[in-house]
Amino acid sequence: MIKKIGILGAGTMGHGIAETFAMYGYNVNLFEVNDNVRNSVKEKINEDLQVLAEEELIEKNNIPEILDKIKLFSDLKLAVEDRDYVIEAVPEIMDLKQKIFKSLDEYCPKHTILASNTSSLKLDEMMENVSEERKKRMIVNHWYNPAHLMPIAEMSFFGNMPEEIYKEVEELYSSIGKQTVKVLKDVPGLVANRIQQGVAREVFSLIEMGVALPGDIDKALKFGPAFRYATTGQLEIADFGGLDIWCTVSDNLLSVMDNSKCANQLLRNKVQEGKLGIKSGEGFYNYSGPNIEEVKKKYLKKLIHQLKASKYYI
Repeated sequence: MIKKIGILGAGTMGHGIAETFAMYGYNVNLFEVNDNVRNSVKEKINEDLQVLAEEELIEKNNIPEILDKIKLFSDLKLAVEDRDYVIEAVPEIMDLKQKIFKSLDEYCPKHTILASNTSSLKLDEMMENVSEERKKRMIVNHWYNPAHLMPIAEMSFFGNMPEEIYKEVEELYSSIGKQTVKVLKDVPGLVANRIQQGVAREVFSLIEMGVALPGDIDKALKFGPAFRYATTGQLEIADFGGLDIWCTVSDNLLSVMDNSKCANQLLRNKVQEGKLGIKSGEGFYNYSGPNIEEVKKKYLKKLIHQLKASKYYI
């Protein structure tokens, strides 16, 4: 049974993953090489927890206990030598991940299950330097950002892992409130990111063509398709709409929709101009001004409200 958790990387994804396990009572070792990130991560987690308390998802009095369940490490061996499950959330660099998994294979107990938060790198390549026995205990578990709010976890079942070990990981994620997606084939982007990129490609194209302003395009998505997607999947929507209707509409629209194989030039121009979104103060919208922290909090609270509502449709 998985009881002790190890997380590698205390950045955007890693700290949210650690926070989630701690909220559900797990003992978490969080490894981070960057001193500044490691020394400030509990403050960041505390900020997340305060918002959750405001929205009554957790009790404010429980925040110190949650924080105490997370122990910080700068030494990899010490962080993982007694762990049952270790998930890495380090930068998407194959060489780095291969080195980390080689070290984890050496440092961790034989029973430890090793996981990667990647959605773009191949599992076969990441576990190239580990033992044959360890390969049976390696899995991709892809979280969505922000990890402590988004309920999805994509889980690989590519043939290297026995069913009983997969079930053990699946039960772990169920215990922390995650909805797991069993991915049977190792394709770039797995499932959710590929669906998201399909939507994003057409959204960027509509802006580039001047069909509507950003606010109206987002409104069309939020109160059109996404309104249904919050509770109903695409295949179920198609069944209810009639597959004959969907077939006809697909024939009429797909030939005139964007089918580009790379990032939209409008998006690339924004990046080149340094307009990266909220982290730079401007993207498709302007975020400059004194209330930037309130803008961020409002975004998180929208996700929290959606998380609350989604529990009725599970």
